[in-house]
Amino acid sequence: MKLTAGHLTYCTNIHVGENWADHFNALKLSFPEIKQQLSPNAPMGIGLRLSNIASIELLQGDNLLQFKQWLQLQEAYVFTMNGFPYGGFHHTIVKDQVHAPDWTTDDRVAYTLRLFHILANLLPEGMAGGISTSPLSYRNWFKTAPALEAAKSDATKNILRIAAELNLIKQKTGIQLHLDIEPEPDGILETGREFINWFEQDLLLQGSVFFEQNYQIPAAESQKLIKDHVNLCYDVCHFAIGYEPHELVIEELTNKGIKVGKIQISAALKAKFDVSHTNKQTILAEFEKFNESTYLHQVIARLADGKLLRYPDLPDALTATDDAREWRAHFHVPVFSEDFGLVQSTQADIIKVLEIQMEKPFTDHLEVETYTWGVLPDSLKIPLTQSIIRELEWVKYKLTN
Repeated sequence: MKLTAGHLTYCTNIHVGENWADHFNALKLSFPEIKQQLSPNAPMGIGLRLSNIASIELLQGDNLLQFKQWLQLQEAYVFTMNGFPYGGFHHTIVKDQVHAPDWTTDDRVAYTLRLFHILANLLPEGMAGGISTSPLSYRNWFKTAPALEAAKSDATKNILRIAAELNLIKQKTGIQLHLDIEPEPDGILETGREFINWFEQDLLLQGSVFFEQNYQIPAAESQKLIKDHVNLCYDVCHFAIGYEPHELVIEELTNKGIKVGKIQISAALKAKFDVSHTNKQTILAEFEKFNESTYLHQVIARLADGKLLRYPDLPDALTATDDAREWRAHFHVPVFSEDFGLVQSTQADIIKVLEIQMEKPFTDHLEVETYTWGVLPDSLKIPLTQSIIRELEWVKYKLTN
């Protein structure tokens, strides 16, 4: 739905199913009720997630035409997509495979280009569209510094191929599209600092050579082109896990002319340990309730001296003996709840980012992304459609009051 702060929607990666029929059926079952509750008298946007298989099937026969007709009947529109998970995302062990195939591969390029051509076909006239994606790859796959640098370089080249195609689409159709890189723990890019450094020291530098050699576009023009078509996906959960200062990160991005394609509104788990650690075992027992086998739940511990200690998954942290004062865990919990007993959420980080957005808007795409409903502890589960409505109502209230 269109608010003063931007277009607000939810990401459909919450729905089970990997083929187009499953995706479409889930939308037909849930979206009309959601729209009726939240935007009965005005069009409402959808944050569409398509697996690789679904993206292929959507382009077969008259599937795309049928979908466009359904969108029109529902007074719905697609303005953002989630191109991060390529394959299975529910009822399977995802873990680090959420990054596969990564940006070093042609498969990731082909999938993302297909999504952009679909999005260009679905976008309302005059609206820009974005697709969020993996932060290049999963860094723990690369065991040496040279291997990691090589992967970063290869991934950057492939992202420049996407930027070139998006530039051609804009020249031919006037449609503005952007790829939104989503830093997350243990990605090759996992922090705002790493994203900005990569953008300036790798993407822009390689891009100047790439566009000069392949398209005869001078450096100054190519840098503007890259900034138009490669943006940041500001996932609040991921930035909160790393204890990042939102105001400073967003201010630096703005000052450097690096655009934010969308805000993903999401919350992580957190808890503070007292100085004597007398509450540690009871808090760890609460974290244990969130220890499930589908997704990675990286933990970043903050020590007494402020240093950060990173664990690749919750089981690694639960068996560690750190002297942390605080833990933050990558588990997307409902954004409308802050208190889960002995553990809390990073809801305050969402409120801070939304306050910045309302005061000085830095994007017009806002997407709620809580995809863990199926693996939440039973005490936190409520019917999925009602969960979506409740999250969007909470965000809408924060943006309008």
